[in-house]
Formats: sequence, C-alpha cells, structure tokens
Amino acid sequence: MLRVTRTELVAAVTGESSANRTGSRFGVYGTDLGIAWDNGQGEVLVAFGDSYGDRWGGHGAGPGDADWRCNILAVSTTTDLAGGLALDPLVTRPDGMADQFLARDRSARKENTVIPTAGITAAGVDYVHYMSVRDWGAPGHWRTNYGGIAVSDDHGRTWRKPESARWPNRRARDHPFQMGAFTADDDHVYLVGTPNGRFGSASLARVDHDRVSDVDAYEYWTGHGWAAGDAYAARPVFAGSVGELSVRHNRFCDAWLALYLDESRVALVLRTARELTGPWSEPVTVVPGADYPGLYGGYLHPWASDGPELYFTMSRWGPYHVLLMRTTLATEG
Repeated sequence: MLRVTRTELVAAVTGESSANRTGSRFGVYGTDLGIAWDNGQGEVLVAFGDSYGDRWGGHGAGPGDADWRCNILAVSTTTDLAGGLALDPLVTRPDGMADQFLARDRSARKENTVIPTAGITAAGVDYVHYMSVRDWGAPGHWRTNYGGIAVSDDHGRTWRKPESARWPNRRARDHPFQMGAFTADDDHVYLVGTPNGRFGSASLARVDHDRVSDVDAYEYWTGHGWAAGDAYAARPVFAGSVGELSVRHNRFCDAWLALYLDESRVALVLRTARELTGPWSEPVTVVPGADYPGLYGGYLHPWASDGPELYFTMSRWGPYHVLLMRTTLATEG
C-alpha cells in the first residue's frame, strides 16, 4: 500500500518573481502545465500551455492581445531539483522571446487553441501529444476537434503536425484519446488517454517505438486483450474524473504511478499498478485543493520519479503560474 508522507512546494517555475524570471527573459508572464520528458540529449524538454506577455491580466489566462502564444517549449538541464527547476529558452522568436512551437490548424473550421498534453522520446524522435481545442465550456469542460501527435526530428528544435497523426473527435465528444500521458517500456510506447475535459476515465493504447506518429499502428486495451483499429474499443483501466494525467514507472514502489487532477476530490491524486492494464489502486491525495486553490496539472519529472521522493510540476489558475512540488512516498505491507 502506498502512503504519501509529505508534500511541499519547492519553488515557482514561471512568473517574473520566480528564479527563472520568465517575464523579462522569455516574454512569459503567465502560463501553465510544464509537461517534462527526457529528449535523450542530456536535456529535459518542458512544454507549457497558453502563455502571455507583459499585458497578461494577472489572474487566469488572457487577454488574447497580451502576446498570446498557444504553447511554448523550454529546456532544462537541472539535475538537483531541490533548489528548483531552471529553464533556458528552446524555441524562440527573432526577438529572443519564447515562440509558439505547435502551430495553429488553419484548416480547422473552429479552433480556439492548441495545447500539449504529453511528451516522449522514442527511437531518437521526440513526440508531443496535443489537443486541438474547439471551444471552452464550464470549468473543467471543453470540446476538442481532435487529439494529435506532433513530431520533432531535431531534439525539439522544430516541430511538424502530420494530418495523418490525429484521432478525430466525433459529435458526442467522447473519443477516449483526446488528451493523454505517454510512457514506455522496452517493447512499446503507451498512451494513457482521456476524453476532452477533466471528467473522463483513463484508457490505454500501445504502439511500437518507431511508429508513435502512425495512429493506424496503435492497439487498444479492451479489458480482455489488445485490439487494433478502433480506439472506441478501448475500455477504461481506471475510472473517475481524470485530468492532466502523468504516468511513469517507479522503482522504489516497483509499480506504475499515475498522477492527475481529480476534480471530484478537488485534489491532485496518485494511483499505482503493477501492470499498466491494471488493476489500479484507489486514488491517494497528494495535494489537496484547499492548500492550493485553483490547482491542476501534475506532471512527473523524468529524472526524479524513481525513488521515494517525486518531483512534479503543478499549475494554479490564480496566479496563472507553474510550481515545482516534491512529495515523499512510503510503502506499507
């Protein structure tokens, strides 16, 4: 049985008052997410969502005329996270400020923004799972056009979004892989997916390491085995209100960890499983929303997720920034 013994704030990652001074250095005064993965070059790539310049409103996202970029990407080489997560710009504009790395879909009939949801390096290529957001609804609810996979062949410096690497949503807006978390073992890359919004369950898909951007090559866990071809055949590996999911294997627990926002509990929670197909444990609270109102996200750092201490990024809506958090685990029985 897993127990969380302590969770604490390490340092702010973004914002002008953070050690990174992302406002004056990157032109990023407000942003969220902080999805981190190892690109195999001694670097951790860190993807952020909607980001705003010096006319940022000061609480939540917006306004749109405040040098709005739908997404940005930074690089970090910090190995000792006890002092915080240092960032350097990776994708920049000619003026040296952070640039949008995933382009808008100009062919989409309606697209509000393009948000990264997961990242991974496989067979020397970097991949980002992203969602094309059609429109926002009530808090925790939104609709997507599709979930897609972007590809970088130069360790994250430039990106392309193949039209063939997409899972279109349907009118019911219930496609199970519109958001997701990438993870891998020696044999496969896995995508633990959720529908658009924060109130769907988690389903599981897998693909060979060299075919991550080939959506036709994915197999889906049906509850009884793996089946190719139909994402809707996937059955949840764990149910609940699953938002902004991160999944990694932890050697200390000898188990897979799933960290995510549970809107029904208003908390970041953690589940464990010996196999990705389950059974998964019941969720354990890691960060209660009462301590950090407006919290969301929860992305495990790839260089600090194997031991009893986990480091992860966490977002807050107000102020609209990313924090680095640390939690300590203990096992019982």
